[in-house]
Parts: sequence; C-alpha cells; structure tokens
Amino acid sequence: MTDETSGKSTPRWTREQAATIERSDASVGPIVYPPEEETDDDVHIWDTWLLRNRDGSIAEIDGYRVIFSLSAPKELLPGKRHDVATIRYFYSADGKNWTCGGTAFDDEAFGSRQWAGSALYDDGTVYLYYTAAGYRGEEELSYHQRIAVGAGGTIETNEGGLSIEGPWSHEIILEPDGEYYEREAQSRGMIYTFRDPWFFEDPATGETCLLFEANTPVPEGENTYDCDPVHEEFNGSVGLAVSGTGDPTDWDLREPLLEGVCTNQELERPHLIVRDGSYYLFISSHEHTFAPGLEGYDALYGFVADSLRGEYEPLNGSGLVATNPASAPFQTYSWLAYPHREEILVSSFFNYYDLRGLSLDDVAGLPPKEQQRRFGGTLAPTLRIELAGTETRIIGALEHGHLPLPGEDLPKLLSEYRLPGEDRGEY
Repeated sequence: MTDETSGKSTPRWTREQAATIERSDASVGPIVYPPEEETDDDVHIWDTWLLRNRDGSIAEIDGYRVIFSLSAPKELLPGKRHDVATIRYFYSADGKNWTCGGTAFDDEAFGSRQWAGSALYDDGTVYLYYTAAGYRGEEELSYHQRIAVGAGGTIETNEGGLSIEGPWSHEIILEPDGEYYEREAQSRGMIYTFRDPWFFEDPATGETCLLFEANTPVPEGENTYDCDPVHEEFNGSVGLAVSGTGDPTDWDLREPLLEGVCTNQELERPHLIVRDGSYYLFISSHEHTFAPGLEGYDALYGFVADSLRGEYEPLNGSGLVATNPASAPFQTYSWLAYPHREEILVSSFFNYYDLRGLSLDDVAGLPPKEQQRRFGGTLAPTLRIELAGTETRIIGALEHGHLPLPGEDLPKLLSEYRLPGEDRGEY
C-alpha cells in the first residue's frame, strides 16, 4: 500500500481498494430493534470503551468490569449531544447488566466537552485518555481538538458496587505538529480531526504506543498523492505516538500507521488486535466522509500487517468488516473490536433507526419528539466475527450491551447464521 509516486513510506488505503466496498452476507449485521431495557434511563450514551490492562486484556476488579461512554441528558436533541458530551463510567458483574457509577471526572477536565478515548488500568491506577474538544469556559463552542489524559483514578469496590475516585491529574499530552498531523489552521477538508486516543503496548517489542485519529497535511497545488485535488481534501489518517520510557503520560509523535488521503476524511477510533503474529487495525467511518466517486457505508473497516509498522492491507480486499443493512444504514456506529477465544467481538451503540428512507439531514428537520424517538442512545447488540488471515465473516450476535470476558462461554452458534430480525421484517 506504500505510495511509491510520492516517496512516502506510510501505507495507504487507496481509492482502488475502497472502490470495491460492497455489502455481503459476511459483512452485514442484523436489524436492530430497541431493547426492553436501556443501559441507562437518564442519559443517552454512544462511543464506548472498556477498561483494559497494559497487555490489552479486559480489566476485572473484584469480579467487575468497567466501560466508559460518552453521554448526554436524554432530553437533549440527539444531534446536539456532542456539544455537551461528558464521560460516564458503568460497571457490571455479568457483562450484561450495567450500572452507572456517575461521571468519570470532576470539573477540571480539559475542553468544554470531552470526546472518545481509552482507559488503562495499571498497578491500581486508572489512566483515562480523552479528546479535549474546545476550551473550558468558552462562550461559543469551538472544535479545536487536543489529546489529554486524566491520571490518578482509583477503584473501590464493596457490597454496593464499584466507584472510581480521584483526585485526577489532567494533562494535554498531544497536539498536532503540522508535519505528520494537520493543524486546524491547515485544514481544507470537510471535517478536522485530532482525537480518539487508544493505548496499546506492542507484544512483540514491548513498545508503549498511543493510536489516534488525525489528518495528514496535504499542501494545496503540489499533487503529492497523484489524485484529483478535490479528493486530496479527504485526508484521514491513523496517528501514532510512542512513550520511550513506558510512562503512560509521556508521548512523542511518530509517522502515521495508515493514511486514507484521497479516499476518506475520518478514520475514527483506531484500535488494534494482535493474533498469531498479525496486527489487525480497525477504524470506524461514515458513508459521507468518503471522497467523491467512492461509495462506502457507516461501517467498521479493518486492515492487517505483519508488524505494528507493517504494510497494512485492507481486510476482505476493500477494508469492509461490518456494516448495517441497506434498509437501516445508520442503526449502529462506533464499533470496537476485541478478541474472545477464537472469535472477535464487536460492540457499538444503537444510533438512528426506523428512518424509512430518511437521511440524517432529514431527521434534523423532524419535530423534536420524532428526532428523539428515532435515536437509540444505548448499547447495541454485540457482533461475533470469525477472522481468518485477511478474511472476516459475521457469524452471530449477542444481546444489547453483552460484553463477555475472554473466558466466558458464548451461546452455541446456529449451523447456518441467520440475521436476527429477519423474521420480524425490516425498517
């Protein structure tokens, strides 16, 4: 995937590869219906991540596992939720029923709101990485993005449940350099990104890393990537920072792991799974962030290489791993993959449903009650995915919000996987 014409060494997700994106039985998830009980009765939640140990395994504290989610009051219109996003944590003893422990931070977090990240549990301390969007106290919302960490959280458990307490020490740990990663002032694309930090420790080398979503600087008029200048404005990338000492708060920028220049503007929430010596890189992206001339979906996309900085090639030829049915194209989003025995499990959130052909722009024009009715705002069913080399296939689904630990037995698969909901029709 290296672009030999530009002299760049960073692997690329090319237009030719993305042009082959197509729904198939192997990549389409089930129709999702509202659950009988939502994750929380008071708030909508969306982007979600697990508390993990340094080696990437799911942390378990006195029988509890923990997730963090972006959240907003349910009475707020769904389209406004990013403007007030707050990180809340939830805990569960069975991976199915989640209890809200409250907001993760005090009022000292950076940003006028906090967007997605990841969480490390190391030697009894919680490090919560997040995107600081805007500036605390600003009168008019800005969209400046920096990567921050809240360090120092401690976890307490008793017969009543689990709590995460401070005091937290907040620090801005990464800002774009303008060379590897585009600064906001350099942006000429539809959306600017520098967000979604993801902690990762390379099992092969022990190197301590932080992945993130960014944009590659593409100087106007230089035709660096040998594509239409309009396409160059779509310049998403998967960024990399390294901690030379292993300190979870000390980072230096490195060259991107993957670029989507001329292909896609947003390579969201990048994360990695290592299996049998192969590095599987996953991102989420939208149909509207593909460059003109390409038709992609709101979907989970994946790539594989033989090392962290290897030559990533798209899974299944195009990169498409899991997407929504054509009749419900926006029903789930923000997928997160993690290993479970021989399978890969993929969580997401229940997004907009029952649109009956409406676009998301159409939804924004509906009466407030109808906008609320069509937004899920809770955890979606967990997908079960079979992974073999460069190929993946959806083989089943669990209930809304069921996030098993690696040792947990899963329901036996049907001999022939049928999409749940087929018997109930489609939206």
